[in-house]
Amino acid sequence: MTMRGRQSKKARRFGESVIRGMTRLCREYGGVNLSQGFPDFPAPELIKEAACRAIADDVNQYAITWGAASLRAAIAAKMEKFYGLKIDPESEITVTCGATEAMISALLATVDPGDEVIVFAPFYENYGPDAIICDAVPRYVELKGPNWDFAEDELAAAFSERTRVIIVNTPHNPTGKVFSRRELALIAELCQRYDVVAITDEIYEHILYDGAEHVPLAGLPGMADRTITINGVSKTYSVTGWRIGWCLAAPEITAGIRKLHDFVTVGAPAPLQEGAAVMMAAPDAYYTELAAGYREKRDFLLKALEKAGFECHIPRGAYYIMAGFRGLSTLGDLEFAHWLVKEKGVATVPGASFLPVGAPDSGMVRFCFCKSEETLKAAAEKLARL
Repeated sequence: MTMRGRQSKKARRFGESVIRGMTRLCREYGGVNLSQGFPDFPAPELIKEAACRAIADDVNQYAITWGAASLRAAIAAKMEKFYGLKIDPESEITVTCGATEAMISALLATVDPGDEVIVFAPFYENYGPDAIICDAVPRYVELKGPNWDFAEDELAAAFSERTRVIIVNTPHNPTGKVFSRRELALIAELCQRYDVVAITDEIYEHILYDGAEHVPLAGLPGMADRTITINGVSKTYSVTGWRIGWCLAAPEITAGIRKLHDFVTVGAPAPLQEGAAVMMAAPDAYYTELAAGYREKRDFLLKALEKAGFECHIPRGAYYIMAGFRGLSTLGDLEFAHWLVKEKGVATVPGASFLPVGAPDSGMVRFCFCKSEETLKAAAEKLARL
């Protein structure tokens, strides 16, 4: 008797995370890790102390499934303070196990098998597998360097009666693009014309450079009832291991997300939610200093990469640099990334991992600069030997 495969068809359609794989490879070879986007410096004392206090106070059992009341109130207050958006903590917020769970729960709550999901490419590597898990059909719209613009006619052509969702990540991982108000207005018009839901990943909202402005798509006319805004504490507060994220959406959409979230994870860690709630009331200076500190790290790494022979795309947001390596090698993206960590001791992410399966090699790798000064200097020394 022939035995069926032990993996589902879905599981066979995508591989393991290349980003996390490069971190493991970096550890194996003792390299400097500029691949995975997690800080290697301490998180703010305020958020750590608040979480420790919650644990000591025995906030150690299940929180409300869709999020502790204190955190939902803090999220709503922050959205109104920074963007003037009024969010109802009781009916429009779902706290999740990180932005990663927020994305898959949002998609599962809105997409039916066969629906089309528009994704800008390059894209954060989870979005492709997320669409497959939902039995959706991804439609890719290319972001073209050096400014990572999209062609308006190509975006319009991607919309149809089969389109259910468009995913917008701004500031953008991996390119550092910050979508302009004009670009978002075009997306909003198309969403309303075709009755499409927009899911926005805004996890890097406060990490901006060179006068860039973050514009929440939900704040544009006609988009409040058809936008799911995803965010979390990982990047802004340097606690990527806490896994505290959230979805903001109109009550009808939120009701669906909460059901999916409940059965996917039940809830996010209770004491860490209390720590996050306290941190979200940080003074404005915290966010200003956060961006300024990352700008210094960006400029340092840009200089080191260009000196080493890479062709860099200057990011206006997030904490990644897409760098072309064709002046250094004719290898494919994955082969070059493996060579760089094995032979030169610097881990990156191959550009191909941010592109659709079967797309041509990009000739680029992604470096992250959310690292300590010591780590960046160590990487620069290794890169100087290229």
